[in-house]
Amino acid sequence: MNDYRIRYFDDIRVGMTGEFSKTVTETDIQLFADVTGDTNPLHLDAEYAAGSIFGGRIAHGMLAAGMISAVFGRVFPGPGWIYVKQSLGFKAPVRIGDSVTARVEVLERNEKREMATFK
Repeated sequence: MNDYRIRYFDDIRVGMTGEFSKTVTETDIQLFADVTGDTNPLHLDAEYAAGSIFGGRIAHGMLAAGMISAVFGRVFPGPGWIYVKQSLGFKAPVRIGDSVTARVEVLERNEKREMATFK
């Protein structure tokens, strides 16, 4: 049995929000590298990364950005919803032990297409 809340388009209102938080671990970074094939040493090699502009290892940007998908699919709007377009920018590196929160907010509803725009 799951605790997911099913929301339909008619349940969604402008201003509604949802969020998902997670602390990034060594295992998360290794698994992401294994799944995607992105084995950039900035993510996996402490000695290499120490000499970089970041001064140490950082998580994959798309690992952190992927948490947006967790909001949509698990929290809000929830199961059955997917997103079809995303634009993002990275403001700072995420490191092992950092907590990341992905938050979405409904900006507008498109009644004709039964789609919503989020930020």
